[in-house]
Amino acid sequence: MGWLGKMVGGTIGFALGGPLGAIAGAVFGHAFDRSEERTFSEGQQRLSPGEESQFAFFIGAFSMLAKLSQADGHVSQEEVTSIEKFMIHDLNLNRESQVVAMNIFQAAMASPGTFQDFATQFYERFRFQTQLLDVMLDILLRVSIADGTLSHVEEQLIITAKSTFNISDSQYTAIKSRYVKDDGKYYAILGVNRNDTDEVIRTRYRKLVKEYHPDMIASKGLPEEFTKLAEDKFREIQEAYDLIRKERSTKDRIQ
Repeated sequence: MGWLGKMVGGTIGFALGGPLGAIAGAVFGHAFDRSEERTFSEGQQRLSPGEESQFAFFIGAFSMLAKLSQADGHVSQEEVTSIEKFMIHDLNLNRESQVVAMNIFQAAMASPGTFQDFATQFYERFRFQTQLLDVMLDILLRVSIADGTLSHVEEQLIITAKSTFNISDSQYTAIKSRYVKDDGKYYAILGVNRNDTDEVIRTRYRKLVKEYHPDMIASKGLPEEFTKLAEDKFREIQEAYDLIRKERSTKDRIQ
């Protein structure tokens, strides 16, 4: 996480602004919530464009997770534990990164900013990188369902993010089906229907494989700690396609 060392070392890479900038300022002690970029001293390093995106994604992800955990009016120990497990097992964060992530989480919980505020700024930052919006929605669902249930109030907030991110109903169903049992799960993952032709399914599969290849996702600004999620999605696309082929018994026709 290249940006972390620069932040801890006192570098202000760019002006994030808005509610997410306020969270960054609370955690790192810099004026990220100002609208203008601050003057750099000689020898100070700036964040690279890629690091800027990674920084914004990291702040946005844990800020939205914090507000999601407060959706029912309080944050339970089970919810905190699920966030910690997500950091350790899904993101493989080292100890220093875990501390930063939890500081962001705590700052966001205490912030007057709302889930909608954070989601809106996240969308403004990544509106042209739809795969990253997809990954963020996946994260929200993954953590919410970690305890085995998705409460109505949690899903309402996630649907708020879905609408803010301009994610279609079919895309949302596909993401949700990864975690909620659904007989049509594999078709939903590819965003196709059972009655679609083999050609339609094959074309859709090839498009998704190209768009969600981990290298492609990483190049758009996904923090390296989150690339495992992109790899998981990539595997899910491939597995869904293979299972549909087997279900249709058309292995010789769908290549």
